[in-house]
Amino acid sequence: MTAPLAPGVYREFFATAPRPAFRTGVPAFLGLATAGPTAEPVELAGWAEFERVFGARPEGGFLAPAVHGFFRAGGALCTVVRLADGGAASLARGLAALEAAEGVDLVCVPDAMGRPRAEAVRRQQAVLRHCERVGGRFAILDSVPGDAPAGVLAQRRELAREGDAPGWAALRNAALYHPWLVVEGWDGPVPPCGHVAGVYAVSDARVGVHKPPANERLDGVLDLAALLDDAANGALNAGGINCIRAFPGRGVRVWGARALSGADAAPPEEAAWKYVSVRRTVLTLGRWIDAALAGMAFEPADPGLWARIVREVGGYLDAAFRRGALQGRTAGDAYFVRCDAALNPPEVRAAGMVVVEVGLAPAVPNEFIVVRFARGADDPDTPGPTGPA
Repeated sequence: MTAPLAPGVYREFFATAPRPAFRTGVPAFLGLATAGPTAEPVELAGWAEFERVFGARPEGGFLAPAVHGFFRAGGALCTVVRLADGGAASLARGLAALEAAEGVDLVCVPDAMGRPRAEAVRRQQAVLRHCERVGGRFAILDSVPGDAPAGVLAQRRELAREGDAPGWAALRNAALYHPWLVVEGWDGPVPPCGHVAGVYAVSDARVGVHKPPANERLDGVLDLAALLDDAANGALNAGGINCIRAFPGRGVRVWGARALSGADAAPPEEAAWKYVSVRRTVLTLGRWIDAALAGMAFEPADPGLWARIVREVGGYLDAAFRRGALQGRTAGDAYFVRCDAALNPPEVRAAGMVVVEVGLAPAVPNEFIVVRFARGADDPDTPGPTGPA
């Protein structure tokens, strides 16, 4: 700006920098590779970058086909952490390195699976604890390769067992998929987590996290390691396990949308977290609040700050309501945000805290569609020769 020559009001016009996009559907893959840094998160935007940094797949490793499946399914951005070996200590180091990685909201560990099942479950439990500790992250887990439905149900029960596992509460932050996939360019079945993560990413970009990542076709999948009938699908679905099925004329599709806490055997308090989309909607809101309100730290805790918080969070939830992420006839039915003197009495303010209360009603997916057919010539409500035209 040139120096003004006379007193007065001078106008300048400029464009403000847009707020950085808030991304979802960004997975982290932890597994074995032939090259690249170990226990160090590397962000990738395409398969060619993976090949350049991490090389080809080692014998017995599934990191490469999982990442390839993610990009083949339409994923745009991921983070990869190479593990030194397939042991629990190496996985722990990789998860610790991943904690500080920004933007990651999904976690996949394709090389966690193997025999015996107990060891695979312990590695998956470490992933569950990571998601619970870090917050805002959701795990996409694989079934043990070669297991029949009964074995997959046993895997879920062992994941939920108290003691080694964090219990049912941690299962809110994970979904488990079965069976493994036969895909182009890879010998033998591969874990489904990579392709499924691609479905999450595409669904998020096209609609939002409130869209269940299900009934989507998996491109590049030639066959399944096991074909499931309706009876097996029903048993697994009741156990909170998401099936992948082949349908004539419709291809191979993800055919389930439940979090692991969505098992029918889960405690009643877990019913609110039955579906992947519901849990991810709430996790994403928490991530957004962390990012959006971080700039308000250390500001005076007065009514002006409370009003700003209500305006910011309310604006986010209103946009979510208009996108269909929340249910309700009006915005008032769908959500509320409170930040006032009742929630922030003098003792709370003196402690340097600001308390905000947020309530929302996430949209719930239609898991079952029931079509009723009636036939009866004497029923006046039934269209037909003797019924109303």
